[in-house]
Amino acid sequence: MAKIVLVRHGESIWNALGRWQGWTDIDLTEKGLKQAGEVGRALIDIKFDYAFSSPLIRASKTLDEILKVLKQSDLAIIKDAAMIEKHYGIYTGKNKWQVKEEIGEAEFQKLRRAWDYHTLEGESMKQVYERLIPYYEQEILPKLKAGKNVIISSHGNTLRTLVKSLDNLTEDEVAKLEFGIGEAYVYDIDQTGQVTNKEIRNRNPLAGKQ
Repeated sequence: MAKIVLVRHGESIWNALGRWQGWTDIDLTEKGLKQAGEVGRALIDIKFDYAFSSPLIRASKTLDEILKVLKQSDLAIIKDAAMIEKHYGIYTGKNKWQVKEEIGEAEFQKLRRAWDYHTLEGESMKQVYERLIPYYEQEILPKLKAGKNVIISSHGNTLRTLVKSLDNLTEDEVAKLEFGIGEAYVYDIDQTGQVTNKEIRNRNPLAGKQ
């Protein structure tokens, strides 16, 4: 039996400002670093064999802090663009709550979460899924089947697509999923690669509101 832990990075500077980041490389706030430390303490019982991260600093720095708290800083971190956040296209850098006022609730929810809503000059959730899941199946799943524990530090939309696969969610169900900043989803995976248990640690009461 192996564990895979999915961690959404701590609060970034643009998270605090309510701005969509996408592929823009934005650093953590002090609060974000603190959140990363809290995640580490919530995972104190797990010894990891492999660590994966989005190459963006808010994800990689979150993972660095977690491994520091766990005293596992010697673990090599594998970074790949497959784990990068959804590209928000023309909305990158804009305040999401101002956009909501401009386009209305229905269109806002499509922009944020709809599965096959292609953002102008950006990506849809479906496109994120199509680049992430093949990477997961080729690079990560074999390690889990071999009984190795894995941690992934990434982004809200990226992790939602992986949760869709792990939890067998429908497109409508994943559109309603709120993966909070600083939360950790902990899955037990058996030798066939199937999920046998799931828990959420370091729950964020503001999930979906930031």
